[in-house]
Amino acid sequence: MSADWSKNNPRYAGKPLLRLLECYALWSIGELRPEDRETLESMTPMLQHTYGKTGAWHEVIASVMEFPQNLPASIKGLWEKNTAIAQKAQASLSPQQFAEMFVDQNLV
Repeated sequence: MSADWSKNNPRYAGKPLLRLLECYALWSIGELRPEDRETLESMTPMLQHTYGKTGAWHEVIASVMEFPQNLPASIKGLWEKNTAIAQKAQASLSPQQFAEMFVDQNLV
């Protein structure tokens, strides 16, 4: 998630929270890329200030969105279920595809 990610993908134009939600889903399933993790960690003070919250970036997002504490485990369970379905169908489901689908269907 480089600083110009919204410029490179029209999906995020004018929707900066959308990418953060996808990263939350990726973090939940253990598939957040190291470079995205670093970017999010460096953004944490700004997120804390913007939203008036404390904690790590994912805690700030969870608090702002009022996510239940068990959401990461629920997301991971859906990831496991959906990857199994994709494998049975001899299809592939990338972590990013899953994150986009999860966010689109459940959070926006």
